[in-house]
Amino acid sequence: MFICICNAIRETELRRAARHCSGDAEACYAMLGKRPQCGSCLCDADDVVFEERELGLTPAAA
Repeated sequence: MFICICNAIRETELRRAARHCSGDAEACYAMLGKRPQCGSCLCDADDVVFEERELGLTPAAA
């Protein structure tokens, strides 16, 4: 699924960037060599970044 149509950023790409970037969605976009164009994706993108970080902080079941 595309998160950002303007930049053709897929959800999987954004999740990968969120695991390696400590900033918000805009910082993750920059890490991917992109920047927001129309901005309509940023709320959803921030949600994905937050979700990915929450998943990363959850301890694995033993």
